[in-house]
Parts: sequence; C-alpha cells; structure tokens
Amino acid sequence: MTDQRIEGELPVTDAASAAADVPADATMLVSGFGSVGYPKAVPLALAESDRDLSLTVVSGGSVGEEIDVALVEADAIARRYPYQARSPARAAANDGRMAFADRHISTLGDDVQFGGLVDPDVAVVEAVAVGEDWLIPSGSVGHTPAYVERADELIVEVNHAQPRSLAEFHDIYRPALPPDREPVPLSTPDERIGGPRIEFDADALAAVVETDRRDEPYEFREPTETDRAIAGNLRSFLTDEVERSPLFADSVRVQFGVGSLGNALMGALADADFGDRDLIYFGEVIQDGLLDLLDSGRLEAASATSLALSAEGQDRLFADAERYAEDVVLRPADVSNRPALIDRVGVVAVNSALEVDLYGHANSTHVDGSRVLNGIGGSADFTRNAALSIIALPSTVGDGDRSRIVPMVPHVDHTEHDVDAVVTEHGVADLRGTAPRERARLLVDRCARPDYRERLRAYLDRALDSGGHEPHDLDAALSWHE
Repeated sequence: MTDQRIEGELPVTDAASAAADVPADATMLVSGFGSVGYPKAVPLALAESDRDLSLTVVSGGSVGEEIDVALVEADAIARRYPYQARSPARAAANDGRMAFADRHISTLGDDVQFGGLVDPDVAVVEAVAVGEDWLIPSGSVGHTPAYVERADELIVEVNHAQPRSLAEFHDIYRPALPPDREPVPLSTPDERIGGPRIEFDADALAAVVETDRRDEPYEFREPTETDRAIAGNLRSFLTDEVERSPLFADSVRVQFGVGSLGNALMGALADADFGDRDLIYFGEVIQDGLLDLLDSGRLEAASATSLALSAEGQDRLFADAERYAEDVVLRPADVSNRPALIDRVGVVAVNSALEVDLYGHANSTHVDGSRVLNGIGGSADFTRNAALSIIALPSTVGDGDRSRIVPMVPHVDHTEHDVDAVVTEHGVADLRGTAPRERARLLVDRCARPDYRERLRAYLDRALDSGGHEPHDLDAALSWHE
C-alpha cells in the first residue's frame, strides 16, 4: 500500500488559517469515538485564538483534551453533544457554563442528518489520507460518514502519526434515508459490506491540515481483586448459560463497555470453557483485552467502531496492522450500534453502571441523580437490544464507604425491563422472569456486600408495609444518597 497521504490539488493550509475560517458561533461536527480519531490541530488553534467563540460541538463519542479541555477552558464551547469524558467538560456541564445533552449513539447520525438536533456549519475530521472527494478515517469511524455528508464545509486533518494501513480496518456502509432504508446487509460480524473510503462532495472541502500527533492513549489500570472476582462470577454465569441456551449452539457473541473494568472482564473469556464454539466480538470499541484474545487464538473476529487502546496496544496494532485487520472490522457507529444488528447477531452485552437499585433499574451517568459523569454512550443500544443484557459492577464505591446496590436509583439510564442479570464480586443475580419483590431479594442476597445486606433488607421490610408493585419508602430511599 502506498504511503501517500494527500492525493490531488487540495487546499492544504495550516491549522490557524483553517480555524480562522470557522465562524465564531459555528455548529462544528467533529470525528472521534472512544477518544480516538478526533481532530487535534484545528480545535487547539481555535482554543488558542483570541476570538470570542460560542461553538456548538457535536462528536461521535468521547474525544481528547484538545476539544474537551482546551476549548472548554477557553470558554469556547456553548453547547456540547453527545458525550464528554474530561474533567473540565464535566465541570462546565454540571455548573451550567456549557449546555450538555446526552444522546444514544445509534441514532445520533440520523439526529444530525435529519436536522432534529443541530444545523451544522462545518465538519472537522481526522484521516490518514484524503483526495478530492474522499477520505480514509484514522483510528475510529464513529459518525464521521454522517457528519461529512451533512456539513456544508469540511476540514480534514491528515495525521501522519497514524499508519495509512488503518485503511485495512474500515468498512464504510451508509444506510439510505427513510422510507427507502433497507436492512443492513450484514449476515455475520466479520463480513465486509463497504470499503475504506468516506466519499463527499468535492466542493465542500475547505481545508486540509497536516498533523503528526497520536491519540491520547487509554490507561487501563491493573485488575484489582474485585475486578477478578467480578470476572470469575461472569465467566461462571456465561459458561452455564452457553451450555443451557440454544442461542449459543455455534458461537458466543459478546460486547463489553469501554474502560478498565470492561477490559479486565474480557480477560475472563480467555479461560472460559465454551467448548468448540467460536468467540466473536460485536460492539463499539476494540480494547487491549481483545488484542490479547486475538493473539491467543481465542477470538475469531471483532467488529467495532473504534480502536480504544493503551500506548502499548497502539504500538502493537500499528506494528502489525495488516494482520490484525484480517480479523478486526471498524464500521460507522450507526452500524456497530444498530439495534437491528445487535438483535440479529444475538449479542451478550456486558456494561457497567454507577449503581443498581433493588428492582433492577441502573444509573450509569449521574452521581446522586444530579452530577453527570460522562454520558450514556452506546450502553443503552446494547443493553436494550441484546439477547442477554448484563450489568457488571463492584458492590461498593471505593473502600466500601457506599453501596452500589441501593433501594432506589435517583437517575435511570437502563430500566428494569432491559437488565437481565447483575454481576458483582459477590455473585450473580439472574433477574429474568422475576417479579419486583423477587428481584429485590436476589440483588440483596447475591450482589450486595454482606455488611450492607441487613440495611437493605430492613429497607425492603419497611417499604413492603406501604404495599405496591415496587414498594418504596421514598424518604428512606433518597437518604441513601445523602
């Protein structure tokens, strides 16, 4: 493969010049997912300018410090969608300096394309190569195809720090607009139905900026004893489920949420006894744990939208990109997270949460129901549409100062109707087919930390005195969050 990055007579310029042409109150669509594949030079140039900016920024998922730190600290972002994962952006969202609205990942591209969310002015996206009417994304696809299609103007950052061989991973497929939208013609997770390029109207290309800056890598902590206990319980539950259910006659298809716990839980699959069944990943992000499974021969294939890797994981993949690309496919987020495909594939979804209440409702995003952490991301896409939906989390916060199994969550991201099982370091509560009062007892007995169980049982007894289908004593329930 040629290493040529810029093909044709294109409007190559520097970041400051490209940024100067972005209107001060622009709605700016940016590439990036899982803090990978986001533009770096133009957002940083905007942050360092002396202009009075009031931008609306729409990403595909989490992005790096150049956007959610530098631009936020420059007081340049007035409104932000759909996800943020940096302390300055979180603080600005919580104190009202930045209007932040969370969105489901699967429908975000449609929200932008159909005009129901924003009216975009410019798309700023990262690529490993660009031509007069095409580009090849870098380490993520996310919603870049939809954003490029929708924006009036396009700025492309060509990043020389990312190997051009990343093109081997990309499988770009664009769903048609309703009512002519047909089912996505994907029959197996490792099938390819598109090509590596995102095409666009050549007249939209306003600037090309060359960069040489890696994505900020993930820092996965070493698994704790709690992580390993959760992983062991998850492995035992899945092993039994695979033997019991006809859903897994030939293969096991899994998805894990991003982060250190999700990465650690992937390791549990290396020792799982699934017989001669293939293990396949169909989710959002490729993490280091999946590279380990691929290298060991344990994982047959992986489909996602982003390469969310540590520095060591990036080095590993870049050094042998073509080999990994034989088994790894990166798709647009409206394909990777598409409810119909999650259902078609029959995914086992494993995601985490801040807390789960006695009736199975999960809060993934808001501490004490008020302070947003990051966003819902794609967790609801998978939790609601998976064949088996699992919430895995430690039973307490920190050193045990606070239980994560609570009487009532003050914010609901995943309802009781979407959660099939809860796993902590103490055990597994299989909630399928249970009534609310049965769910409550299972979660207390099998998932709560032992020294919180009596308090939870006492709460449940008091709530039962009030009656109801899901009995609650509201004053007592909310006191757990004081």
